[in-house]
Amino acid sequence: MIRHLKTLGPGLLVTAAFVGPGTVTTATSAGASYGFALLWAIGFSVIATIVFQEMAARLGLVAKMDLGQALRESIPNPLARALMAALVVGAIAAGNAAYEMGNIAGAAMALETITGVSSRAWSVCIGASAAAILLVGTYCRFERILVAMVILMSLTFLATAIVFRPDVSEVLSGLCRPTMPAGSLTTVIALIGTTVVPYNLFLHAGAVRAKWAGVDDTSSALRAVRWDTALAVGLGGAMTGAIVVTSASVFAPGTEITNIGQMVEQLRPLLGVAAAPVFAIGLTAAGLTSAITAPLAAAYATAGVLGWRGGLASMRFRLVWFAIIVIGTGCAVLGTKPVSAILFAQAANGILLPIVAVFLIFAVNRRAIMGRHVNGTVANVLGVASVLLISGLAGWKLFWMLRGIL
Repeated sequence: MIRHLKTLGPGLLVTAAFVGPGTVTTATSAGASYGFALLWAIGFSVIATIVFQEMAARLGLVAKMDLGQALRESIPNPLARALMAALVVGAIAAGNAAYEMGNIAGAAMALETITGVSSRAWSVCIGASAAAILLVGTYCRFERILVAMVILMSLTFLATAIVFRPDVSEVLSGLCRPTMPAGSLTTVIALIGTTVVPYNLFLHAGAVRAKWAGVDDTSSALRAVRWDTALAVGLGGAMTGAIVVTSASVFAPGTEITNIGQMVEQLRPLLGVAAAPVFAIGLTAAGLTSAITAPLAAAYATAGVLGWRGGLASMRFRLVWFAIIVIGTGCAVLGTKPVSAILFAQAANGILLPIVAVFLIFAVNRRAIMGRHVNGTVANVLGVASVLLISGLAGWKLFWMLRGIL
């Protein structure tokens, strides 16, 4: 066990990326509005994320390329390659700038609640901290910081959920029996969308390639990668589920969550007056880890599809993540709500995920680059089923939206 724990890292980057203020807010809202009924969406998200992230990590380890590079090298037609690059850069790089604003603003608002200092000042501090960590320039150094922050968040929420001692039968029913209460479709999509995100596929493949760059024993390294992926993503899913449980245990069914002050209440029965600072610390950690990984993922994706070389130390690579941080920090400081940008990011990622996931499945089935480490039947079935379900939910939501407009 100790030997496995020492290999943890890339998987926790994925967890740090998807567990941000948006995840905390969505999970709290899901529990407050629908109780334990939507826990199944988190269970599905965890399985789908493990399946896709394992494929991406295996691509980085075996083929020694990140997903952006694999996309670029597998599309021979120049026009198609240019269109693909525009879609990836637009959806991930531009979209992550909008998400970065949410990460920084969420963490800043949490700090404002316990210090009284303006969230605008904290936004600058958080943006500067994220840039400083990335500027260190070597993967292993900031990996340890992220690991510590993810563990901090996990302990905070998991301990709280355990102390509440929820009805196990109700929790298991919500987890194993898929239901969609009236009005819950948007929340279901949001729960899945905060976990299964396309930019994490680029991030994970690049991070695995960096961590195991000089390893010759591929089979042994692959076992470590799979352990890392399953444990880290499972930890993130458990944390999201724990937030749903605490929220469902505290709030009356149908409660609408509108501010951070309400979210603090789910820790009040356990921590009393300490609830606000503990929640603020957890939300700050969530915001900062996501504020680090979102621009890093954008840089990996952009560098890969545009064919840049040089890795973390490359000036062009650094300019991408720096631009994401600057834009996100600037929007948070100004107090703006770039709704159109956020809607663009959500819509573009909803379109991009099935495309990227299908290509990923295709790539890891190519013996020319994967050798004997191609996908097995189970991985292919789970991958295709996940794409179909996610696409179906998004299509269903789009249908009802268009029906309402027309």
